[in-house]
Amino acid sequence: MRDALRSLLEERLGYECVAEANDGYEAVKKVQEFRPDIVMMDVTLPNINGIEATRLIKAEQSDIKVVVLFMHATRGRVQQALEAGASGYLHKHSSLEDLSAALAAVSKGMTYLSPISGSADELSVSKNNGNAVRLTRRELQVLHLIAEGNSTKEMAAILAISEKTVETYRKQIMDKLDIRTVAGLTKYCIREGLTLL
Repeated sequence: MRDALRSLLEERLGYECVAEANDGYEAVKKVQEFRPDIVMMDVTLPNINGIEATRLIKAEQSDIKVVVLFMHATRGRVQQALEAGASGYLHKHSSLEDLSAALAAVSKGMTYLSPISGSADELSVSKNNGNAVRLTRRELQVLHLIAEGNSTKEMAAILAISEKTVETYRKQIMDKLDIRTVAGLTKYCIREGLTLL
């Protein structure tokens, strides 16, 4: 997986990979030695896991951004990663588009949250009337970003899509949830536990 990730980062996205690590201790040491701008951290590392390694890295070098990679994310585990200092998280099966968006977001000091829906393309959520509706992964990403207070322009930059496309997703979310304001979406997202901030 490391080889594939490195190839994507360097050949497709134009990033320079300065080091790789086999376990959590080595990751902390490599970060101390190379001082990268962004660390891609697997949560299931030997010796110390990626969350604890993130905590150690951020304790010494708070300016370094860490994106934690999960195979199976739960809200609790993602919350632990964010509390350890991670700037965001991605599923290991995320698309190149999601990887690019995550790196762009954290490099600007923002938080990037991949939907906590496992490998599913959609997540069931409840409307105010209790009926269930399904949001796509992209709609859930937009909902997260709305709840974080991002503008349409900021969301477009983070997700690498046009502002018009962001507006379309927002309208779809509002229609599905029967909520008509951004403030209402934000309150809904927090109430339902769909945001981690």
